[in-house]
Amino acid sequence: MLALRLGRGGHALVQVRRLLVAAASAGVGFLLLCTLGWAVDHPAGSAVRLLWSLVPVVAAAQFAAAVGRTDPGTRARSGLSAVGLGPARLSVLAATSAAVTCALGSAVALLSFLHLRGDLAGAPFTGEGAELLAPGRPLPLGAALMLLAVVPVLAGVTTWYAVRAASPDGAGAARSRAAASGTAPGRASSSASTAPPASASADEDETDTERPRTAAPPPPPSAAPTAPAGLPWGIALTAAGFAIETYASRGGGTALPLPGRFDGSPAGVLAGWSLTAVGLALAGPGLTHLCGLLLQTVRPGAVRLLAGRMLMAEAHRIGRPLGVLCAVLSGVFAAATLYGPGDERPFGPLTALGATLVVGCTAATALMAALESRQTRAALIDSLYRLGAPAAVLRTAAVVRTVALLALFAPLTWAVAALAAVPLTR
Repeated sequence: MLALRLGRGGHALVQVRRLLVAAASAGVGFLLLCTLGWAVDHPAGSAVRLLWSLVPVVAAAQFAAAVGRTDPGTRARSGLSAVGLGPARLSVLAATSAAVTCALGSAVALLSFLHLRGDLAGAPFTGEGAELLAPGRPLPLGAALMLLAVVPVLAGVTTWYAVRAASPDGAGAARSRAAASGTAPGRASSSASTAPPASASADEDETDTERPRTAAPPPPPSAAPTAPAGLPWGIALTAAGFAIETYASRGGGTALPLPGRFDGSPAGVLAGWSLTAVGLALAGPGLTHLCGLLLQTVRPGAVRLLAGRMLMAEAHRIGRPLGVLCAVLSGVFAAATLYGPGDERPFGPLTALGATLVVGCTAATALMAALESRQTRAALIDSLYRLGAPAAVLRTAAVVRTVALLALFAPLTWAVAALAAVPLTR
């Protein structure tokens, strides 16, 4: 009930983001139901088509988690812990809100699917792709409800983990505090446990009043943003994916059917492409950190220094969504190269729906990461304004960050797409 009240009292833009999550859940639910309808009439190969549907499911869950992290109702505020709304309870509320929103979208998908089948009212749909609805055949209700429950459950779990990790006492905050203090979390806890009790220190102050008091040492300065450790692993996985794809395309191998009307491709080629996508996701934070580092080279001015430091500080937050977006867009470009407008194998309805969901959810997740980054540096921007920093400098730094990221990730996306399409065009 509290999650519903917080949802009703949100800002209009927050409601728009939740509606987008519901729309993505509805699209994924309709895709899963169409896969089930195809499996009713064509049991052979239905499991492979269902596995292909996992990609839009994961994209929708990540989008729901990104929206949950930017929701103002899930932020930890002073005084909320006293009424039982600490970080743990807020993460549960965010997960509940995401699950309810996705369940609403799944309900819309079920109603739309039943309406097109003609089970509710009117005649069934008879246009292109009507065989995906399995008209005239009984639909297994238990399987349909189980498939529709996948997105709300996965979105709730993903949102809970994302919000919990971003909370002040989460794992990510603990690592940040340990990095800033220069000690590991385990060492910090051991040093805290070996510290003298407060009562003993108070007794020493009362009995030894003649001891000269020295000023407390200043707190250690905040450490520079550490470089993400996933860049070498990402590069290695990307190179290994290209190698597997090239080797599998030469040897033929067992064809794995693609959704829609695409022909089958060797399973090794698809495995290599999946490995390449994982490598780009791992390398995204490191590439973003490297981009910020390059901005500060060769005697930087105030704008380049500010833009580079912000990119280095936000590399962990925006780098991975950018890496995933780079992998998805490179896959789209590679598919457009292989299946151009004059190809005799046009996109099927499920292929178009799945590609739209994956691209849209991935791009929206990257935008949500940028919005979250803007929310986290709001206090820093206010401090710069109070210190007299011109607004034009801050706007120019934002433009420089955007241009630098585009200059790095746009050629990378094109290069990955070209290299991925070369083995398949032979």
